[in-house]
Amino acid sequence: MGSTAALYIVATPIGNLADMVPRGLTILQQVAVIAAEDTRHSRRLLDHFGIDTPLVAYHDHSGPQVLAALRQRWSRGEQVALISDAGTPLVADPGYRLVDAAHEDGVRVVPIPGPSAALAALSASGLPSDRFVFEGFLPARSTARRQRLRQLSAEERTLVFYEAPHRLQETLGDAVAELGPERPATLARELTKQFETVRRATLGTLHQWVAEDANQRRGESVLVVGGARQVASEAEQQGERLLRLLLEELPLARAAALAARFSGDRKSRLYQLGLDWQ
Repeated sequence: MGSTAALYIVATPIGNLADMVPRGLTILQQVAVIAAEDTRHSRRLLDHFGIDTPLVAYHDHSGPQVLAALRQRWSRGEQVALISDAGTPLVADPGYRLVDAAHEDGVRVVPIPGPSAALAALSASGLPSDRFVFEGFLPARSTARRQRLRQLSAEERTLVFYEAPHRLQETLGDAVAELGPERPATLARELTKQFETVRRATLGTLHQWVAEDANQRRGESVLVVGGARQVASEAEQQGERLLRLLLEELPLARAAALAARFSGDRKSRLYQLGLDWQ
């Protein structure tokens, strides 16, 4: 294996071409070949920046001969770049088999960081980002989608999903059904593009908004949903507020029971809290 052989994982813009990092442009100009998810889409990007490096299609349906040809280039000491249609490769995109092969062959793998729709949406969501789960695209069929959401309903970390425009409204409806209409969420649509929208609300409000505004069902979207712990925290806050008001008129046991009923908080926790306040 030639010592100069390398695989560069190059992030590309998710919309605004000005987001292309200079180092990525340099790498794309210097490598022997660029493996792209969709060569026609990527050629427009390269043409915009005046890059004439050869392209080869590499995607989920590429046969073993494509991977073999790229490995042959490494054996000659050549350098290869991997790009996706938009954003950081391997984030809800094909490519891990190529990276795995590079590691197996002892080829240097070099990430060139840049745009990522998931991280951009998370950073603008206003939801906790210290711990999060990236789920990519949910299943296309409602039954399977709801089953997956049900499995995630107790997940305490922030959830990040990608969704296609024609499924967004149905996905929000399923999320409301499985995660609850009051779950905090942020919908980030057409990030970095002309009609970019970022809206923070509850899942119920977002579902209604998308249902009433057809423009919000255009373009690619990222849905960021608060974790289960956040929902419990909001219920606790509401329960405490109700308990304080009810204690002005009712005995502790009755006040705790009513506060729990209307807030969703636990009666035992509220009762103990009332004892602590006395």
